[in-house]
Amino acid sequence: MRYPQELNWPFFEAAHRDFKSRLDAWSTAQLTHVARDESQPTIDAECIRLVRLLGEGGWLRHAVAGMAHGAAQELIDTRQLCLLRETLAFHDGLADFAFAMQGLGSGAISLFGTPAQKAHYLPRVASGQALAAFALSEAQAGSDVAALQCRAVATEHGYQIDGGKTWISNGGIADFYVVFARTDEAPGSRGISAFIVDADTPGLHIQERIDVVASHPLATLRFEQCHIPATQRIGEAAQGFKVAMATLDVFRTSVAAAALGFARRALHESIAWARTRPMLGQHLADFQITQTKIAQMATLLDAATLLTYRAAWLRDQGQRITREAAMAKMTATENAQQIIDMAVQMHGGMGVRKGHIVESLYREIRALRIYEGATEVQQLIIGRDLLKG
Repeated sequence: MRYPQELNWPFFEAAHRDFKSRLDAWSTAQLTHVARDESQPTIDAECIRLVRLLGEGGWLRHAVAGMAHGAAQELIDTRQLCLLRETLAFHDGLADFAFAMQGLGSGAISLFGTPAQKAHYLPRVASGQALAAFALSEAQAGSDVAALQCRAVATEHGYQIDGGKTWISNGGIADFYVVFARTDEAPGSRGISAFIVDADTPGLHIQERIDVVASHPLATLRFEQCHIPATQRIGEAAQGFKVAMATLDVFRTSVAAAALGFARRALHESIAWARTRPMLGQHLADFQITQTKIAQMATLLDAATLLTYRAAWLRDQGQRITREAAMAKMTATENAQQIIDMAVQMHGGMGVRKGHIVESLYREIRALRIYEGATEVQQLIIGRDLLKG
């Protein structure tokens, strides 16, 4: 997976081109987009294996911040983060998932954690020895974070957490969860705090494992009189909404990058298929309708790539990118869905055969249009930001 034209865009520096070259070589040697047994135990074991593999390869060091804690640099390089997710998604969707959850699950600690929290958790995340999870969503609070009902009540020694969380990636296999709970200092989003809850904490239960269209480790969590010390709070009390939004701002652009990886693989497979598929005495590639579809796919991909790396570049320049990240996430995921749908159509019956690459891409891409803010939420973010002037 090499695209020198894009890497020569002004968004990238020589270090990014070298980084991409090394990542390509490693991914080609270590990863493969193959059909898997999608039973829960198998996917759990494979996800854990991939986290360990990514840690051993040194790639998880780019998902955390602070060189003293095992990170590759003091601050997360958003362009490297996006190159990682795009490349991993091209080669293996589960590898992308494994990497992304390490970053998202520990992101709040990288951004707002105390020195003690960073020293305890981040080196293990960066080495792949501990799996992280981000526990924000609830049954009645997905995109509407202010509607959270899970509560953390202050006690003499810390906090007692009660309530539930659902759609939690890495749920059931994570070593710790960053949990957002209502502490009621104020109504709405102003009364939420963030906490680290270790997986073996009494009162934390895996209520249900969730099976989805592209099999990943997901679960519903239940907290019943779950006691944690005050030292497990991340940031100040009632600052949890700020912590969550800052974390999502870092990683939302990388969701767009993962969509690019899936879409690029679909285009790659379609070109190879069109060149070799016999059709009416010719090859599929010889027909104008095929050439038109390939052109549409490539143009949709380039448009999404430009928006994604613009947002990543702007963040690395220290700029606020709420609008740009939303544009990138919305466009990349929606365009990737179109590209992959065209790839499935071009492959005909093979495109819907279980285990075929484009069939797996079709299932992988669908969730990206929903998680970390559905397309409709991104539209609201963009519109409101523009109307604020």
